[in-house]
Amino acid sequence: MALRHSYTLLAPLYDALVSAPMDSWRQISLARLQHTAGKSILVNGIGSGLDIPYLPRDARLTGSDITPAMLRRAKKRAQENRCNIELVCADSQQLPFANHSFDFIIMHLILAVVPDSARALQEASRVLKPGGNIYIYDKFLRPGERALLKRTLNIVLRHIATRTDVVFESVLAKCPELTLINNQPALAGGWFRLIELQKDFSGGY
Repeated sequence: MALRHSYTLLAPLYDALVSAPMDSWRQISLARLQHTAGKSILVNGIGSGLDIPYLPRDARLTGSDITPAMLRRAKKRAQENRCNIELVCADSQQLPFANHSFDFIIMHLILAVVPDSARALQEASRVLKPGGNIYIYDKFLRPGERALLKRTLNIVLRHIATRTDVVFESVLAKCPELTLINNQPALAGGWFRLIELQKDFSGGY
């Protein structure tokens, strides 16, 4: 099942499934954003808009997602929170934005969802300005971690909702223009992580 179709079915249930355990970590992740006045921010994979209440209001905000049903929920949440954000239907693996379009990119629970995590991070890097930052909150295996149960679950889950076999260090290795600034454990004993990357001023695109 294509993720667009599965998340169309999941859209009415998504908030109930992930909001309560994740909201505090979303807030912690977004608190890392500093000096945002007049800056451009992309929420890449905005889903139903659970990040919206915690986004800075002094920035130019754009949210993208591949699923129209999720974007409709994000639009409603933006209206309820009086958040001025442009919402765009887009695939994180092929973003419809020009090179160097954004000062900051938020990627919450998206790299471990898309079929090609490396491609999604490369696309985020492409549309990020040199010196800009990417803030990630997601679940990743550690390098060399066997995690037999997680890898077995991935055979089914990757076609429905999410992947459980992504090793972030392997994904990052395909984006040499990105430098790891911070990588700290979060939820579920460190399976979920808060990660900050910065694009080199001389790096690519």
